[in-house]
Amino acid sequence: MRKRRDDGSCLWYTGSMTLHPAFFLLLAIGLGAGLLSGLFGVGGGVVIVPALIYLAGFDQRLATGTSLAVLLAPVGLGAVIEYYRQGNVAVPAAVVLAVSVMAGALAGAVIAPRILETYLRLSFGIFVLVLGVYLVWGAVRHLGWI
Repeated sequence: MRKRRDDGSCLWYTGSMTLHPAFFLLLAIGLGAGLLSGLFGVGGGVVIVPALIYLAGFDQRLATGTSLAVLLAPVGLGAVIEYYRQGNVAVPAAVVLAVSVMAGALAGAVIAPRILETYLRLSFGIFVLVLGVYLVWGAVRHLGWI
């Protein structure tokens, strides 16, 4: 699983009736991302992409494309139904965000191939780092620790 197959063959099916060990790694990544998605509303870029890069050996673009493929299906439907049932979904805002996310994702998919792999990974790391610092800072201030 550490190397991307050039022949396009499946990464988790060995051709026999046994599953490739990578299947269980992908299963664990998916379960972890699903749990974190239900808890915090994150999964794709923050959980799946780094896990595919550092645990499964995907390159940045393959990890991003695979994560986007996962998100195409209604992966969060169960969680959305539960949050909606509890009155915690702003439907008009979700519709606007969904349409704008589609447009932004298309723009990103057009731009990404034009950026060197190393710069793409560096940019992603900086984004996650800045986001993490911002979230921790806000929580610490809200708790009155500073």
